[in-house]
Amino acid sequence: MAKTTTFQETHPWIRFQLDLRHADYTLWLRLGEAQAKCEQIVGVPLLPEVAEYLHQVFLAKGALATTAIEGNTLSEEEALKLVRGELELPPSKEYLGQEIENIVNACNMVAEGVLSGDLSDLTLDGFRKLNALVLYELPIREDVHPGEIREHDVGVGRYRGVAPRDCEYLLTSLCDWLNGKGFLPGEQRRTAGGILKAIVAHLYLAWIHPFGDGNGRTARLIECQLLLSCGIPMAAAHLLSNHYNQTRTEYYRQLDQASRSGGELIPFINYALQGFIDGLDEQIQMIKHQQFHVHWINHVHNQFRDKDGPTQIRRRRLILDLTESGQPVPIAELRHITPRIAEAYAGKTDRTIRRDVNALAEMGLLKRSNAGVEIRREIMAAFVSPAMKVE
Repeated sequence: MAKTTTFQETHPWIRFQLDLRHADYTLWLRLGEAQAKCEQIVGVPLLPEVAEYLHQVFLAKGALATTAIEGNTLSEEEALKLVRGELELPPSKEYLGQEIENIVNACNMVAEGVLSGDLSDLTLDGFRKLNALVLYELPIREDVHPGEIREHDVGVGRYRGVAPRDCEYLLTSLCDWLNGKGFLPGEQRRTAGGILKAIVAHLYLAWIHPFGDGNGRTARLIECQLLLSCGIPMAAAHLLSNHYNQTRTEYYRQLDQASRSGGELIPFINYALQGFIDGLDEQIQMIKHQQFHVHWINHVHNQFRDKDGPTQIRRRRLILDLTESGQPVPIAELRHITPRIAEAYAGKTDRTIRRDVNALAEMGLLKRSNAGVEIRREIMAAFVSPAMKVE
């Protein structure tokens, strides 16, 4: 294929270069923090059913996010139902479900390909397959052919993609650059280098805009593939899409600024990294909450070991059901916190409830305040500095 120079005149910022000498220390701090938090998530012990639930939640959030940027209006609850195979939509909204289902299927294909080693490198054929999955059975214009390089000019707002005849050459060049050893100078940790590759690949695909439709979704799937390939856990591989969707106006501003600046990549990388870290923080908090729940239940059962009378069973159930409340519950409302507690205290006086509360407080499981009663979460927090407040 003869090299064309059209893009060098119309899109001179597409240079396939990443000069990190212009990056200040904040980029390296963010990159290290992102890598460390990904390593913290990998292999974290969770109950199988909890791990499966969180996997479904994160997949649904990611699939919805990458389509919501393009205008999909389904809710997170509907996306989760779709992932579980439980969503029913009226005919007028079936295409919205198809958009998300396509992304879910593509994500699963990417994960399987990375695991098997079939997707160890980026390829032109890989780009085409992902775009074909993105647009599968969706209503599209007549001049759009899923999985095929476009033959007409395209754009988003004021931005225009490269000339059609340049697309294949540029995609091939992008693969060669990202697959080669010259992408980053010197030795880089696999995870950190992979995160940078993922963000840069996304940006370059947005610049090239090689397909008639679905370019943004294809770019975010390539980003997911590169994150998985460098060891990022599946749960975290969707976080960049979530960030772009949650900060949509800033996302488009950053894309626009990256080209207007002549191809300066550092600001977009910093923007993406900060959102990635924020998403990791949220996931870590969710994981810690699930781990706390398991350990707390185990602790409660240990405290009530060999205590099998009706009173002890009632108290154990009270402290366990109180666990689900994230804030103090007034004593007058305790008997109504769950149906089984309401049944346990049916016909009992408020004096019985107070005795149970006093007993649980003496066992060190419960604490009282002017706002009510709540479990003593702080006793499960190990190695906490005295200067830190335990939530």
